[in-house]
Order: sequence, then structure tokens, then C-alpha cells
Amino acid sequence: MFYEEADIENARKLFSGECNFIAAALNEEAIPPQEVNEIAFAGRSNVGKSSLVNALTNRKTLARTSQTPGRTRQLIFFDLIYQSLRLRLVDLPGYGYAKAPKKDIHSWTTLTVKYLKGRPSLRTVCLLVDSRRGIGDYDRLIMKELDLAAVSWVLVLTKADKLKNDELTKVKDETNKIISKHPASYPELMVTSSLKNDGLISLRTYLGSFAQKIG
Repeated sequence: MFYEEADIENARKLFSGECNFIAAALNEEAIPPQEVNEIAFAGRSNVGKSSLVNALTNRKTLARTSQTPGRTRQLIFFDLIYQSLRLRLVDLPGYGYAKAPKKDIHSWTTLTVKYLKGRPSLRTVCLLVDSRRGIGDYDRLIMKELDLAAVSWVLVLTKADKLKNDELTKVKDETNKIISKHPASYPELMVTSSLKNDGLISLRTYLGSFAQKIG
């Protein structure tokens, strides 16, 4: 997709500017009020959500990264602020695996689904998929739920640097065929590498388009 230089620069400044921690929600009562447009990051445990959030915001520790799948167990809310622009990022708990009691997994999974399906301020969901693994059953379930709830989502392939060019091309082709069948999906596939910063400009600029002018 073609982006204007001004849009690219505004998104860069927004994502590298002021960033405030808003809340870490373990239950519905702790979720902050709907004050500004929100972008959520969802995906399997260890898919690289925290690494991508850190890379997009040019920070190392904004979102906690861990080699232990299922480390993020709360809905984490951050506000990006640049001049009059404001955008809220939401780092969601990973799904599919976690070293935690089943009742805890059920609790935060239920909370995540409720958030995704009932949040008018949620403008889009970045659904992250490890390029080495491809789309799995849990990913398909989330796609279906988002489609049914009419919530826009964009598929983001992560860890693209781990694949050879021909392998990545095959994964991209297979993934595009799948997302083309989902009405709520953004038609363009985002291919990223947090390690090498590949694809971050396009994704950052797209997400920046949802920022609101406040005041």
C-alpha cells in the first residue's frame, strides 16, 4: 500500500512520542472507560506480541517480553500521545498455551473475548501469527468471532526473518487465501520482523490512521 510521507512521519512521531500506562485489567471492572480509539494485539502465546509492540514504539521494555509462553495474563492498556493525536494500544493475553491453572486461563480468555466482542472504541485488532507455524485452530476461532462481531482485524505475520524467501512466499500465499474469505479482515497482509524492523513502517502507518485528535 502507498502511504503519504506526512502520514508515515506522523505515525512515527506518534509511536515514538509520549506513552502512558493506563491499566492492567484482570477483570471486567478494571478495564478503563472508552475514552479514545483503541488498537488491540492478539495472538497465540509466544507469537511475539510484546516484541512487536516494543518495536513499533521504538522501546525495549514498554511491553514485557518472555521466553515463557503465557506470561502476559492481563489486558494491558497504553496511551500514545503526540501533540493533539492520541491512540490507545491494548496488549492481550496470548491464547493456546500457558503455564497456569486452568481456572485462571479460562478467566482471562473469557475476559479477552468479552473485550474483543463488546468494545465500540476498538477500531481494529492486529491478529499475530508466527510465520513459521501458520494459521492455527485458535487463530481461526478468533477470526470467526471477530467476523461475527463485525470487528475489523488485520493479520500480521511475525518472525518473518526466520524463514527463507521461498518459504515466506509460500506462507504469504497460503495466508492471503485464508484471510480473503473473512469479511472483517483487512485485505492487506502485514509481514513483520521485530528483530530486523521489517514491515514496521507500513503497520505503524496503518495503525496511526486510527489516531484521534483530542482537544
